[in-house]
Amino acid sequence: MTGSKNMLGPLPSNQSKLAKVLTKFMSFAFIGMVLLAAAPAMAQDASGGIQGTLQNALNWVEGLGPVAPIVFILMYIVITVSFLPASVVTLGAGAVFGIVKGTILVFIGAMLGATAAFLIGRYLARDWVSNKVSGNRIFKAIYDAIEKEGRKIIFLVRLSPAFPFNLLNYALGLTNVSLTDYVLGTVGILPGTILYVYLGGVVGSAATGQERSPAEWAFLLVGLVATFAVVFIVTKVARKSLQESLPETNQPIEAES
Repeated sequence: MTGSKNMLGPLPSNQSKLAKVLTKFMSFAFIGMVLLAAAPAMAQDASGGIQGTLQNALNWVEGLGPVAPIVFILMYIVITVSFLPASVVTLGAGAVFGIVKGTILVFIGAMLGATAAFLIGRYLARDWVSNKVSGNRIFKAIYDAIEKEGRKIIFLVRLSPAFPFNLLNYALGLTNVSLTDYVLGTVGILPGTILYVYLGGVVGSAATGQERSPAEWAFLLVGLVATFAVVFIVTKVARKSLQESLPETNQPIEAES
């Protein structure tokens, strides 16, 4: 994988004119969503940088009432496609919407954002994405493995926090994996999503002084520890499976910051 052209295989045989039209439409819709999500943040003090701007946007969403969930999902799609750090918003979802609802909203937003990035990488920005991942031994291993076990490999890399989520969304568009297998494999983000939202919910309850009985706090904390344990075990198993499927990943992999 010494050059970008090596990563540019033919587009999947099931590509249709409808897919191209939908992808172009999506690019215009994305511009609209960017303006929608960015407007409230830009109207406030953005001296806190990207993290502060995202926090401002989250505070704005919290006051929107019944439409807040829809706007939150749109904002999360924009964050995912734009390579922005989603951790602040993911944690904030637990505090703003609660653990269950927050998890559902983050999961929907992340899935839609990941799917949008995949389609952009496949149909609109194929050369740019190829240049970004050209020479990356880890992606080369993933690329080759997906030729044999597409859905399984995608599911495993989604379970592991070692792979950069935002870039991988685009990069997987270069592979021959079908959209269906890509979406099903991306469900692997769920354990990590639950953990982050759960943590945000617990911290949010403590920070706002929300009244809970000792039993309720004990339940929340035990649940948090259990979630940590499950995600740790799942991640460990996923890493082991990936090392068996992708020998190139046996060396340390830097996680996304």
